[in-house]
Amino acid sequence: MVQLFRKFGVLTILSVIGLIFVGGFVRASGAGMGCPDWPKCFGMWIPPTSINQLPVNYQEIFGAKLKGEVEFNVVKTWIEYVNRLLGVLVGFFIFLTLIFSYKAYYKLQRSIFFLSLAAFVLVLFEGWLGAKVVSSELKPGMITVHMFGAIAILGVLVLAILKTYFIEGFISTLNNTQDIRFLIIIAILLSIGQIVFGTQIREGIDLAQQSLGYGSRHLWIDSVIGKVNFHALLGLIILFLHVFINLKIRSRFLGKPILSFANFTSFFIVLSILTGVILRYFGFPAFAQPLHLTLGVIILTFQFVILFLTKPQIA
Repeated sequence: MVQLFRKFGVLTILSVIGLIFVGGFVRASGAGMGCPDWPKCFGMWIPPTSINQLPVNYQEIFGAKLKGEVEFNVVKTWIEYVNRLLGVLVGFFIFLTLIFSYKAYYKLQRSIFFLSLAAFVLVLFEGWLGAKVVSSELKPGMITVHMFGAIAILGVLVLAILKTYFIEGFISTLNNTQDIRFLIIIAILLSIGQIVFGTQIREGIDLAQQSLGYGSRHLWIDSVIGKVNFHALLGLIILFLHVFINLKIRSRFLGKPILSFANFTSFFIVLSILTGVILRYFGFPAFAQPLHLTLGVIILTFQFVILFLTKPQIA
């Protein structure tokens, strides 16, 4: 049961990251109101594939929420619907993770069970918040809170899984990590700030989209160019900080798991910067938006892993 919990927990973590990517793609494609109601979609549990399946007066019924979509758009509708289905699947995965944690650790290490329970409560909150996002017609602040709710779920699940690795002896205590721990805390704070600042850029992009139109997406970036430049500078600072962290880890813990996580973190930071360059100089392509966001979340996840590994005795 312990191995089942661990393997299923890792699968759940990957599914949450996938959900964040799909959520970013929904926003990048302008499909956020592809389903103007919730939990149904155009009043149906399975959304329409043709305008002929909708009432003649569907524009009057849903028009106020369609955000300018005068005609039914089957692609946007199904993009949003798939996002919702994936959200339900993630919720189901987290529920099973909770069940497995109870059977494997409730009597041995209740903190793991309670972390799994916290993830389950958070996913219920995310479902409720998703309904509020739709009812608010994609209010930017609500979208940001919704995204950070997903990040919180991810962090709780990662902590639960890491604690099992420590308990089972796959992770050992590391000494002489105070300075590394201090630096990684700074890196985490900068990364959180980077994500928050990125949401501010995204909100500015949304305003540019409304004023310039979807066909002029190559011009959107000009409306927030000052923020974009600062965002890029902060990304470089985080990269240099992690290079310094990597050098410290390599000099002390060669062959330890922490070094692999540090290397992966730096690799994903470089990828994130590259996607940022693509967004900045290649017309803000839709595919790069969710990828850039997801990479930021992955970086933050690995940073939390490194933070845990510098003081595993908290398990």
